[in-house]
Amino acid sequence: MFTDPSGELTPFRLSIIVPSYNEHLTILRVLDALLSLDIPGKELEIIVVNDGSTDGTGELLDSFEDSRFVRVDHATNLGKGAAVRTGIASAQGSHVLIFDADQEYDVADIPRLVTPILTGRAEVVYGSRMSGFGTVHPSLWHSVGNKAMTFFANVLFGSAISDLHTCLKLVPMPLLRSFELDENGFGLDTEVSAEELRAGFRPFEVP
Repeated sequence: MFTDPSGELTPFRLSIIVPSYNEHLTILRVLDALLSLDIPGKELEIIVVNDGSTDGTGELLDSFEDSRFVRVDHATNLGKGAAVRTGIASAQGSHVLIFDADQEYDVADIPRLVTPILTGRAEVVYGSRMSGFGTVHPSLWHSVGNKAMTFFANVLFGSAISDLHTCLKLVPMPLLRSFELDENGFGLDTEVSAEELRAGFRPFEVP
């Protein structure tokens, strides 16, 4: 249970959206790890959006069975943002978390994002990729670019977040569905953050 903005106690159910394109090397390991999570209330659904994979990812998903597993297929590759938007439309939970299938992020971090929601400390929670906390940046320029864009977003919206582009965003379903999202590529992560900040929400960050 968590306290929603109206002050009512509401059942907590987490929908994890896993956009997947040609992830045959990691997809089953990621799914096994996600389904082994100890989430309070045990209410969990994993929505995998197979975004037109051509490497055997779809065949691997054919053999995967679990009552908490939901699969949606795109006939062709439409992009990560399009896959996430498809997942949002299919989700049944009270909150949504996007989790990439390439193992960039650690499944073990997810319960720490849930705790501030359940204790009423936050409505939106981000997993911030902070140096020294199990983070690997692809390059120096990737790190510098992220910090620069995060700085400009903070100036624009008067906020003080540390990681604008993080994938790990735990967001209430009604809030997420209130946004008019249209990004088809990786820009969706930035679009979600911009919409939240524009609406006056300030994410609670955990490393």
